[in-house]
Amino acid sequence: MSSNRPYLLRAIYDWISDNGLTPYLLIDATGEGVRVPPQVIKNGQVVLNIAMRAVASLELGNDWIGFSARFSGVSHVVRIPVGSVLALYAQENGQGMMFPAEEEGGDTPPPAPAPDEPPTGQGGTGDDKPKRGAPFLRVIK
Repeated sequence: MSSNRPYLLRAIYDWISDNGLTPYLLIDATGEGVRVPPQVIKNGQVVLNIAMRAVASLELGNDWIGFSARFSGVSHVVRIPVGSVLALYAQENGQGMMFPAEEEGGDTPPPAPAPDEPPTGQGGTGDDKPKRGAPFLRVIK
């Protein structure tokens, strides 16, 4: 399956914008293919205002986020791989979503547990939660 990250980014962007708030992106600027002005990078990360009033030609694609913006009065084309996005949130209240840093290989499933480890929810450390039954719906009159 393809990554759900670009779909979540578009949905959260719309949600933040529809509520009249300012969408901010937190980017891992050390990621391969990240194109941002070097003077805005701090500690390997950059925070970008991507509100429609702050950028031009915003494109939230499946693989890349791209737009034009002015930094210190100079226009720059910004290009960010979707995998380098660490968070998308509203500047005013911090609500939004954080994303795990993507590792090489993309959406690979986690490794299977070792044969001597019990599966989660079936004993072992004592702090596992009991398994829940299958969900069901019931008509209430």
